[in-house]
Amino acid sequence: MNNSLEVLDHVRLNFSPAGLVFLNVALAFVMFGVALDIKVEHFTAILKKPKSAIVGFVSQNFLLPAFTFLLVMLLNPTPTIALGMILVAACPGGNISNFISSMAKANVALSVSLTAISTMSAIFFTPFNFAFWGNLYIKYYNAHGAAGLVRTLEIDNFQMFQTVFILLGIPVILGLSIAKRFPEFTNKIRKPINKGSLLFFVLMVISLLVANFTQFMSYMHLVFIFVLLQNGLALVTGYLFSAALKCSQKDRRTIAIETGIQNSGLALALMFNPKIFPPELELGGMAIIAAWWGVWHIISGLMLAWNWSRRPVIA
Repeated sequence: MNNSLEVLDHVRLNFSPAGLVFLNVALAFVMFGVALDIKVEHFTAILKKPKSAIVGFVSQNFLLPAFTFLLVMLLNPTPTIALGMILVAACPGGNISNFISSMAKANVALSVSLTAISTMSAIFFTPFNFAFWGNLYIKYYNAHGAAGLVRTLEIDNFQMFQTVFILLGIPVILGLSIAKRFPEFTNKIRKPINKGSLLFFVLMVISLLVANFTQFMSYMHLVFIFVLLQNGLALVTGYLFSAALKCSQKDRRTIAIETGIQNSGLALALMFNPKIFPPELELGGMAIIAAWWGVWHIISGLMLAWNWSRRPVIA
């Protein structure tokens, strides 16, 4: 299996420096739109009843990266696929989770709150989780005499923190500031910004797929099972962990969705940043994992939401 997967390491996607700039702008625009929806009430409500928010936070920032690491150890893919899976798990939740939670008859207020907390805490947790679990994987891999990518890859924690702060922190802080100081203006621009930013980001993903259509069609089947298993693991982890701690069914649905919908666009933006991952490294496996995640988690999320929407919520 590994022999057939190794070809992915040498795949180079068509992604120019200009394309990276547009992806970064699109991602920052999306995060700005998310911040416009964040209200003080979301956090005060959590302070009054923090249990489900804490469960969701732990599920996404601790359990998902840890279980992904164990899954990688079990499946033993090539290093680039393994690190791609770890990087996706280290990213915050995707903004489409709020829409999917609404469709699934879940707790939308909790979904928005968890998205806000996940996005803001990602400034620290994304670099931390990728550095911790990524380096643990690299040490394990090198201990078994393997050569290649893992010997040359050094994770620059500060550079990743700096990039995440620029892509997530600054747009969120700016959005929060505008929403607080100019509430009437915010109400006018909220819907157009959210729709426009999501459309902009979707167009960027489509353009990436179109530019690399041949590569995706040739190699997608090699990563399909890994994304399927990791995404399924994320959804099940969120649901079972919240069920074990006796959260309400609406909150279980929300936490499952928040854990299973990841901001893979951030993963792509990070891996194409030459200051974090030098261009001479062959990261085809990482890129295709992240790109297919961006497609599959929407499909799986919508299928799950459609199924849940047809089932009554038990208090």
